[in-house]
Amino acid sequence: MNRGTVIVTAVLCAIGFPAVLWLAFYEAPLADHPALFFNQKIFYFHVPSAFMMFAAVFVCGIYSLLFLRKRKPEHDEIANSAAELGVLFGAVVLVTGSIWGKASWNTWWEWEARLTTALLLWMIMLAYVLVRKYGGPGSERLGAGLGVFAMLDVPLIYLSVHIWRTVHPKTSVVPELEGKMRIAFWVGVATFIAFFVLLIKVRNSLGRAERLLHDVREQAFDAGLLD
Repeated sequence: MNRGTVIVTAVLCAIGFPAVLWLAFYEAPLADHPALFFNQKIFYFHVPSAFMMFAAVFVCGIYSLLFLRKRKPEHDEIANSAAELGVLFGAVVLVTGSIWGKASWNTWWEWEARLTTALLLWMIMLAYVLVRKYGGPGSERLGAGLGVFAMLDVPLIYLSVHIWRTVHPKTSVVPELEGKMRIAFWVGVATFIAFFVLLIKVRNSLGRAERLLHDVREQAFDAGLLD
């Protein structure tokens, strides 16, 4: 594990998260929408979490493709780490989105295009994690297939609000942000990127250590050092 990267990202997170809280709750103005009002603050955490979910899925999918082609365990470890982060950030997206929906639409959930495709993506990532944990021999290739499949769902989620009629806000919301709302949002995105890099570095290091320990145990069994 690159210690320098971990230290830098940890420091950025330690500075960034308090800054995001301050900017979002004390500097950025309240929403004009009468139903949202203070609940609009969820936006500064919901959307960056969605960005990180997409990033995790793409990392998982790309390294899954590399693993299927080259069969290097290092690629599989990165894909597995990214899949777990996809489940984590996806859960944050679904929970914060439900809170937003309750305030804006007076319902916790709507079976509309973007919400449904986002839930599908989270379930694919969860399936990846479960397959890798309980699938036994050969689960690496099955998981890699799920990782590639999940990556194909991301453009569908992004474009869903333009393809189908939906209650979800359009993708034009972020470009239209102004003033302190814009600053709070992009500071949040930068902080979540640093958090994502930190988590994937630490999780991948743990996965590599687990693999090395497993290899040492196998060698010890083969040498008759363990019963």
